[in-house]
Amino acid sequence: MLFNKPVHELTFEDVVEFCKRGLPENKQLDYKYMLPKNHEKFAKTIASFANALGGTIIIGVQDDKNDKPAPPFLGIPYHEKVRNSIEDIIKTNIDPVVFVDVNTCINKRGDRMFVVIDIPQSNLTPHLVGKLKRAYIRTGQSSRPEMIVHPDKLPWLLDHRQKSDKLRHILYDKAESHFENYLKTCTVSADGEIVSTLSFVPLYPQEPLTDYKQLPELVAYSSTQAPYGVMANPDYPLKPVQDGVTVISNTRGVYKLTEFNSYGLLMNKQVASQDEMINGHAAQTIHVETLCQNCALFFTTARKFLDKLSFGGLLLFRFKLEHTRGKRALLGKKQSTVLEDYVHIDRNLFLTDLQNNLPALLEDLLHEAAWSLGLQVPPAVIRTLVLNCLSEIKS
Repeated sequence: MLFNKPVHELTFEDVVEFCKRGLPENKQLDYKYMLPKNHEKFAKTIASFANALGGTIIIGVQDDKNDKPAPPFLGIPYHEKVRNSIEDIIKTNIDPVVFVDVNTCINKRGDRMFVVIDIPQSNLTPHLVGKLKRAYIRTGQSSRPEMIVHPDKLPWLLDHRQKSDKLRHILYDKAESHFENYLKTCTVSADGEIVSTLSFVPLYPQEPLTDYKQLPELVAYSSTQAPYGVMANPDYPLKPVQDGVTVISNTRGVYKLTEFNSYGLLMNKQVASQDEMINGHAAQTIHVETLCQNCALFFTTARKFLDKLSFGGLLLFRFKLEHTRGKRALLGKKQSTVLEDYVHIDRNLFLTDLQNNLPALLEDLLHEAAWSLGLQVPPAVIRTLVLNCLSEIKS
């Protein structure tokens, strides 16, 4: 991320300090001295970010001949309707509409401000601009910051997305195979056991977001602990894999692997069932309370890990439970025999969703998972469970 906090939390002083760093314009950053009068040209900049990697526009900053912010950093005169103006420009000039996050960062006197516009990488590409319906992508070149893609060449842009799709599948499949290979090295099998998978990966990965050699430091920072468990336990050694590292553990017979990848993938796989006596009979059982604990640890770890990576696009979150049919699901005093062969839940999320809406995200996920396992539970019960799990996580 460009800033060390969500865009909506930025202050006037935060933007000044950012400008003092002297970061030049690039594929994901653009400075504007004023809100451009040429609305279609401004819309072109916004759409080009959405069609590529996403990015940030800061209004109120003049750049020098090297495309770096030039002092003094005073912003623009305060205007209460600037947010509405930006939204109108987008609605009028871009099809389909790009949804952006706009923050007006006002100084203490209330007479000047910076406008920070966060444009996410879009899954509705191509976004077309103006009456001629042209598509643009961000290049990061100072002489040609946006490159036009004519309508007859739009298949090139779509093909670019398809290549990202393939890369995402490769990253995901390789991470899954590492867990299977780990079990083989332990001469154990997960056949018949419920295996849970939690993962985040950029929806359209294109290039590494960090050097793989930086991953050990990022893993140590992201590790999350609570009285009920640890995600990416720092007491266990890291095992390198291509473009990433894994943290492997076998605590109390629970086989677990958590992988961190330089392209932004984070995956946790583990055996989630256990043998228990239910009504006098042995049964493989999955506890929703345990699922909630693992999800709380994983989401918190993902939030910390992704927060350190310079990525503003969509994330694919995936929750899977395999080999569930005939197993016993428990939540408090409620129990059921699972009819589904597997449970599979996908969500497209932004990092800001993890930063701002984590309890609601977990509640929605756990309620759907419990329902899929045959448990009809009031949302308030799941909400209480989620809040209790999150409250026990050590900051």
